[in-house]
Amino acid sequence: MSEAVGGSTLPCYVAARSGGPRPRAGKRLLSSALVESGDAFEADDPPPFRPPPPPDDRLWRHPSELAWSSPPAPRRAGWPLAAAAGVVGAVVTVALLAVTGVIGDDAPGRDVVIRETVQPAVARSVDDGWDLAAMVAEVGPAIVRLDVSGGDAGVGSGVVFRSDGHLLTNAHVVDDADRIVAVLSTGRSVQARLVGFDRRTDIAVVKLDEDGPFATAVLGTTDGLVVGQTAIAMGSPLGLRGGSSVTVGIISALGREIESPDGPVLYDMVQTDAAITSGSSGGALLDGTGSVVGITTAFAVGDLGNGGLGFATPIDVARAVADDLLTYGRARRVWFGVRGSTDAAAAGVVLAEVVDDGPASESGLRAGDVIRRVDGRPVPTMSALRVALLRHHPGDLVGVVYDRDGKRRSAQVTLRERPDS
Repeated sequence: MSEAVGGSTLPCYVAARSGGPRPRAGKRLLSSALVESGDAFEADDPPPFRPPPPPDDRLWRHPSELAWSSPPAPRRAGWPLAAAAGVVGAVVTVALLAVTGVIGDDAPGRDVVIRETVQPAVARSVDDGWDLAAMVAEVGPAIVRLDVSGGDAGVGSGVVFRSDGHLLTNAHVVDDADRIVAVLSTGRSVQARLVGFDRRTDIAVVKLDEDGPFATAVLGTTDGLVVGQTAIAMGSPLGLRGGSSVTVGIISALGREIESPDGPVLYDMVQTDAAITSGSSGGALLDGTGSVVGITTAFAVGDLGNGGLGFATPIDVARAVADDLLTYGRARRVWFGVRGSTDAAAAGVVLAEVVDDGPASESGLRAGDVIRRVDGRPVPTMSALRVALLRHHPGDLVGVVYDRDGKRRSAQVTLRERPDS
């Protein structure tokens, strides 16, 4: 699946990372759920109710008029059968516990907490007057500064998303690191190690070398995010001591593409005017409820310096990459098996080629089809299709809605891992 992406004459974009005593430019990125008791009556009084008509003149029947009898009570099982059932139940229980790892682990396990957004009945939001300071105090302990030494020494930021000390950051912050030290919000320094990274999405996972538990940020989603919402950026700009810095703005745009001369195109970036600068790479972009919706990655640079445009990798993409890195030690690339292009008039993706024996081909798609939605999510552009697939893993079954010869159709496609990944 490919599409040529054109160049641009917009200002260049700089990865938000600083290095050494003075800020370093880092990467340069180019645009883009009775009975009632009443008064007694005497026997001589007329009855209060009329007798009912004969059964044949009624549409209803009283149960006593029906030929019905209750079924015989079930016989009790003898004690030998009960004992046998108990033994079988015990064996099944033990087997289940063994399979799930409750039995057989000499060392007691530790619960790992991952906090994710749960839509409350009434969402708290700074847009509704929620105390911003209270939100920052809640999220702050999960934001760390990363001091990196090695081939491309510098300073970046990280977001703790698991209570055992795993954190998200940018790949360009730590990919060449010889040594990583995380400085917590309390000022305490903790040694850290690189778990893995993916240059294609500029996402990396780092592990703090202590048991914890550590404070974690709430991971949200970019689904439902709209331009104009409040955006809060938290990170360590310029590597300044004294804890994270907080800037407030809005979501300025969605679905931005940013090109890099020494790396792949970054798709579906979230743009904000909340100030982001060197050292902020790997920090958190929050929505008005305090949930992480992106990992801050780059900012625009013009002739007069920072152009007031910051960009963040969608948290949905970052989380999918982190899952792969923690499970497989690498980020797997899903394969859909098509090449196509954006059709602005059709508001969809026109398939120019469907690879033989590929996932899409096996599900009945063919060249000329126009893909409209993937898993219920509109895909008006090739970039949107790429991002929709980036949220999935090989083996996932995705629903695809497409048009063929003017008729709406649907298919279920089982994604596979890209053969050349």
